[in-house]
Amino acid sequence: MKLNRLVGQLAVLGLAAHAGAVLAQSEAGSKLERVEVTGSSIKRLKDEGALPIQVISRKDLERQGIVSAEQLISTLSVNGNGLDNLASNADVVAGQARGNNGASSANLRGQGAASTLILLNGRRVAAHGLNGGVVDLQQIPFAAVERVEILKDGASAIYGTDAIGGVINFILRKNYEGLEAQAFTDVTQAGGGNISTLKLTGGWGNLERDKFNVLASLAYSDSQMLRGDQRSFVNTFQPSRGLSVDTRGTPYATVFTLSSLATALSNKSSAGPIQPGTTVAMNGINALDLPGQAGCASIEGQAAYDEVLWATPSAKWGCAWDTGRAAVLQQPVKSTNAVVRGTLALGEHQLFAEFVGAHVVTDKSFSPNQISSSSSASNPFFFNLAYPSTGTAYNSVFNAIAAVFPTIEKNRGLPLALRWRCMPCGNREIETTSDTKRLLVGADGPLFGGWDYKTGVSMATSDTTSLLKHGYFYGKPFAALINNGTLNPFPTDGITQTADALKALDAVRADGVTLYGGKFTLTQADFTASGPVMKLPAGDMMAAIGTDVRTEKYKFNGNATDAATQATIFNAPFDSVNTLDTVKRDVKAVFGEVLVPVFKGFEASAAVRHDSYTGFGGTTNPKFSLRYQPFEQLLVRASTSRGFRVPTFNQLYNGTTESPYSGKDLADPGKCPGGVVDPTKPGCESVTPTILTGGKSTLGPEKSKQWTWGLVWSPVPDVAVSADWWQIRKTGTIQSVALSDMVKNYALFTDNFQRDASGTLQAIDNRWVNAGETITKGLDLSARGTTQLGTGRLTVNMEGTYLLDKRSRLLASAPMGASEIGVFTRAGDLGLRWKHSLTFVYAEGDWATMFQQLWRAGYKDAQLPGVANGSIVPPEWKPNVSKYVTYNASVSYTGIKNLGLTFGIKNLLNDDPPFSAAYDGNTGAGSSWEPRVADPRGRSYTFTVNYKFW
Repeated sequence: MKLNRLVGQLAVLGLAAHAGAVLAQSEAGSKLERVEVTGSSIKRLKDEGALPIQVISRKDLERQGIVSAEQLISTLSVNGNGLDNLASNADVVAGQARGNNGASSANLRGQGAASTLILLNGRRVAAHGLNGGVVDLQQIPFAAVERVEILKDGASAIYGTDAIGGVINFILRKNYEGLEAQAFTDVTQAGGGNISTLKLTGGWGNLERDKFNVLASLAYSDSQMLRGDQRSFVNTFQPSRGLSVDTRGTPYATVFTLSSLATALSNKSSAGPIQPGTTVAMNGINALDLPGQAGCASIEGQAAYDEVLWATPSAKWGCAWDTGRAAVLQQPVKSTNAVVRGTLALGEHQLFAEFVGAHVVTDKSFSPNQISSSSSASNPFFFNLAYPSTGTAYNSVFNAIAAVFPTIEKNRGLPLALRWRCMPCGNREIETTSDTKRLLVGADGPLFGGWDYKTGVSMATSDTTSLLKHGYFYGKPFAALINNGTLNPFPTDGITQTADALKALDAVRADGVTLYGGKFTLTQADFTASGPVMKLPAGDMMAAIGTDVRTEKYKFNGNATDAATQATIFNAPFDSVNTLDTVKRDVKAVFGEVLVPVFKGFEASAAVRHDSYTGFGGTTNPKFSLRYQPFEQLLVRASTSRGFRVPTFNQLYNGTTESPYSGKDLADPGKCPGGVVDPTKPGCESVTPTILTGGKSTLGPEKSKQWTWGLVWSPVPDVAVSADWWQIRKTGTIQSVALSDMVKNYALFTDNFQRDASGTLQAIDNRWVNAGETITKGLDLSARGTTQLGTGRLTVNMEGTYLLDKRSRLLASAPMGASEIGVFTRAGDLGLRWKHSLTFVYAEGDWATMFQQLWRAGYKDAQLPGVANGSIVPPEWKPNVSKYVTYNASVSYTGIKNLGLTFGIKNLLNDDPPFSAAYDGNTGAGSSWEPRVADPRGRSYTFTVNYKFW
């Protein structure tokens, strides 16, 4: 009974990564053995270290209906709010985000996915094949996970220099006997986005009895598509709240003027017709929006373009189209994961071999292509694209415009330059297939004098390919279909085309063409030995020493499709500029750790690691920690460490990508201080320069210094409350400075704004740089308690993170900026002041019930240009996004032999994500909601059946 209470206390304290293992060993009658804890190489009797660790058991995951690593990460208060999940990468992306197709990542303490170390059974796995620097969580075989250990502290001195934000260690089941199957389903009430999984796990042999164990696990998961038009809260046309969409590529085409194209509106004039009674030249006229016509809203998904919110008076007669409702809120993912592990006991030694593999297919689907007439030489297949006067809709469009602008009558018969959302083309779809593998062989056991060792050799790969699944087409023949009138860009319902037109369109599709592919390979060998050094009055002085060598290789094939074919396909995001033959780096490390019991209740530990990187030389990073327990009810702990992260292969070697700025909210800050569009002020007109993104071979490492100190108070054996204050300071941060920050701080970045001889802004260099400094401070709060209640037992657990400070300086010479907590930013991490999860579990006999609250604080919302410059205050506009709070519940029953049943409800109150005016700008996701914070699925019902055959 006392041991049960001891283990319970360890779990309460959040320190017992292996409390269950300790209990199992004792109940079997064996002696307590030392175990290794995430965050230390030293084995000890119980996890009594000085570092804050959160442990999530297999049972916890099942009660919450969590069946994937991405779902788990979304519930963690310690995880940041970056563009790291599938929902945030579900729309058009540009620049640095283009290598993240199908990837989902972790972002501890908001330090970025590249600064969060992901381990599987304590060892590294391969980075995603398309970005070569960040681990895709979908490769984790969740069906075989026994528990998840989250180290909320830097661990560069233990695991490697990149563990700045923390470590997530997925621990798989071991020494399992039996055969069990599990079926899980998660069905949304509103439809769409359903999730189902099937798992089969078998184990044969017992290490203590049979001296061997073989474990095999196979799982299949299917997450179905959730479209924007399946959720009512997705609505970009809410001008009364300060939100409207900035695209005039509509299902019923908008007519534009072009200086080099003879069109019915301009006759080679760069300006459109003058609005009667004003001096404003109109451009981007949609016939539906003119007086006496059907109106923009006569076609589903269209509404009038809001020229006031976007501060674009010349767009008065434009229509817009809701791209958000065409986007996919939950990308469809089909994954197959397998684990095979064999362990052989030879005396006190164990030899093992482990294979982990995953096959993941992700479909990214977003709005149909926008087709535009163009005078740009970089758009060769659409130069002189125009709808002819012989087209079936020509007269109706021309007559509607001429009725309001009679001066264009002289141009009757000339073709129409246009911008059209090609609805018959269908949504653009990119299919990404990722095959990941890791083969590991190793051994562990005793050495001499109480010392133990562990060693292993592994190879891990991630081979990933993206292809054009649907919605892309060959440019020249497609243009011909418009130029000869076969395709009608002005269908009265926005969709319908003739049978001949649809047949001709199908003939020019580029379905199935490979977009690009990449492969990351990690080869690693490690050896660690730990044990007692000497006996001190307060106990054994413990130490660990080890070495870790690895080779990382990365290859990116942007020319999987030949350059000539790439050039013929319109608007496909090929990345031939980033093609890399295999590049590699070797990392060699030695490390040591010592644990000194200074006196009873007080111990100090120190660790140091020296890493040598190809191309970056050596770096030595120490870590020091203290643990003081003056009396049984109180524990005080502290640690300090340094980190060092080298650039990823993409950050170093990517080529320079040129992408035109697509928004209408940017003015030249060199001529218009602040860069806020205001057509009434000379120089403050909207500009669309080319944005340069990509890698830099001259990038250096980013360095960090961090500390944590906290206390754990346990007033009674079954209750504990902990608080940990922490700070992370990074210098030389590797970042692509947000364009908005460059504009606001133009004086610091004048060299990044590239101009022609006349001073006209041509391009903005937004490539990776080592820039400035960031500082993040926070408070992690944890409380856990368990008590007898009636004939059952109630357990309460709370995990929360409160941000105290988050700010940065853009350059080392610049002043520290204002607080970034609770302030919208499109790039990087959205710093929420407070996040928590609060869980109640009541267990009685064969029944267990769970109730959970997830809380995410609100923040200051984004503003469209008209609101930002003060020209309009929408009647229902609010400056802040509301908090997001959801509730989950489940009930489990195990009263039938070998059978376990769990029924749950997620989002009990069916709360929609809070409204946000952060229109995606056509380069991200989230129109009227924020995918970094909220879950778009709404209320859903989960059901799990677990059956043990033996």
